[in-house]
Amino acid sequence: MTYLKRAEKDGRKFLNPVPTTTGGFGTVFKALPKVWKNTAETSPRMPIGPFFTDPSVYATPPAGGLRVTWFGHSGLLLEIDGVRILIDPIWEQRASPMQWMGPNRFWAPTMHLDDMPRLDAVLISHDHYDHLGARTVRKLAGLPATAGAKWITSLGVARRLRGMGVPKRNITELDWTQSVEVAGADPGSSLKITSFPARHFSGRGILDRYSTLWASFVLEGPRHRVYFGADTGWWEGFSEIAAQYDRFDLTLLEIGAFDSLWSGIHLGPDNAVRAFDAMGAAARAGLLMPIHWGLFSLGLHAWRQPIERLELIARDNSIRLWSPQPGLPTEVDGPLFNDWWR
Repeated sequence: MTYLKRAEKDGRKFLNPVPTTTGGFGTVFKALPKVWKNTAETSPRMPIGPFFTDPSVYATPPAGGLRVTWFGHSGLLLEIDGVRILIDPIWEQRASPMQWMGPNRFWAPTMHLDDMPRLDAVLISHDHYDHLGARTVRKLAGLPATAGAKWITSLGVARRLRGMGVPKRNITELDWTQSVEVAGADPGSSLKITSFPARHFSGRGILDRYSTLWASFVLEGPRHRVYFGADTGWWEGFSEIAAQYDRFDLTLLEIGAFDSLWSGIHLGPDNAVRAFDAMGAAARAGLLMPIHWGLFSLGLHAWRQPIERLELIARDNSIRLWSPQPGLPTEVDGPLFNDWWR
């Protein structure tokens, strides 16, 4: 059985690669008692940061060809083999359809969007509010930084991006297993981005779940390769994805917003390690970067719990972690574990 195939639909709804229950009103009723009894520090009691990004750093390419600026949660600026790509940016105060209620960010954005360097591409993995910020996209779409950028996303999300001001001609939608090439500013620099299945769901309201596609991605340059897991629960496809490649320099897997009630759509730290192990030699040849944590309270666990748990089990499983300080452009050249969150 192969998991690496185009997405399938039931009517107008996209299907997960394996049977998955995302929960409805029944899950809400099950979660409410846990919410009422919860005493975990789900948001920091003390102010966090501020953290700052120095935009002048981007005037000099990374010496080793691979540099990451992590903006918190799953948002990051990836510089890889001469190509610069912004992934799942969210500068909003809240990961919510309303900016007066919903999950509030723990610390301020590390730079102004106006200071964003020239981008070759913007990648949006799916349309959830903590990955696709409408105000962020509207601002970015009008900046010189994105004038020549490709906007790459999953099937169905282009309509949302067009509504936020992104020109139709600049958008490329990918089905699972489809690829697109992105050219860098330097002659000959290019990046191949391939969409792969993930176990999650989509939607920005109650009535549009599964109407657009969600995905993970491999970003492949001449020298470096990165796996961006985006949002996903554990499933058996990790090994098959990794088997297509000899190595990943960096594997980005989510560790936050997990709970037993929705374990099918989020990994958490234990299943992130399980997924990393399932990806075998290709993943272990490089480093594991935890994402989807540290910026918003989207679960019932203490906000530090995912990274504390990952630190423990990664050490027990001899996994090399790469976890930088927020907002700091950092070259990927060996294990790194910045404990800013302590």
